[in-house]
Amino acid sequence: MRNLTMAYRDEIQTLKTALKDVLKRQGILTDLKGRIRAELFNALENPETSPPALSSENFLINELIIEYLEFNGYKHTSSVLVAESGHPRVSLGREFLENQLHVQMDRRTATV
Repeated sequence: MRNLTMAYRDEIQTLKTALKDVLKRQGILTDLKGRIRAELFNALENPETSPPALSSENFLINELIIEYLEFNGYKHTSSVLVAESGHPRVSLGREFLENQLHVQMDRRTATV
């Protein structure tokens, strides 16, 4: 009976390792970890504590950082930044940043 239990534990461990490897290879594991961190932050956030007031400069900097994070696929990192900083939940997008920073978009800069 003891050998059967050990064999069962070994099989479970092998299955866990294989599942973890597949999720890691597909990029799902990293995404899940990010989502869990974002949800934990939101759950622990004290609703009675208001985020700091954003100056227009900080608003623009946050918007630029959020654009960078989302462009590179760091959506959960972006959601934590939004929650922690008090930045509006709706992004104003690249066009807003282009206008504010006086950036001229062309074929070369469109992919950056």
